[in-house]
Amino acid sequence: MFIGTYRHQIDEKCRLRMPSKFKEALKEGFIVAKGTNGCLFAFSSKEFEELYKKLENVSTFDLEAQKAVRALLSSAFVTEEDKQGRILLPQELRNFAKIVKNVVTIGVGNRVEIWSEESFNAYNTAENYDEASSALSKYGV
Repeated sequence: MFIGTYRHQIDEKCRLRMPSKFKEALKEGFIVAKGTNGCLFAFSSKEFEELYKKLENVSTFDLEAQKAVRALLSSAFVTEEDKQGRILLPQELRNFAKIVKNVVTIGVGNRVEIWSEESFNAYNTAENYDEASSALSKYGV
């Protein structure tokens, strides 16, 4: 389970170090892909396999759903850590998430989200929190 918020920076070669609190769950490798609201999703290999199994059930002829499948899978990137435990974020993913220097990584249960600091701060306002929290009631929370 991923929880917490961590603020850090990518280095001059556009490499990112995943917070140590997330390392154990990601030790078998992880996949980064475009997420929602302008962030990136990072899934453990196991979690991504489970997601992929669900995506296999999407009909080839459900054109709307296929847009989402294509967007997610075509942006997916299997990470490779260097000797210092950093990963290179591809330019396309950095552009999508508007990541230049300051990064916020957050744990969201089954995944890690990677945000530009500016986007995260804009998204994470008090008004958004209250609105989002009230939406959980339909799930019995």
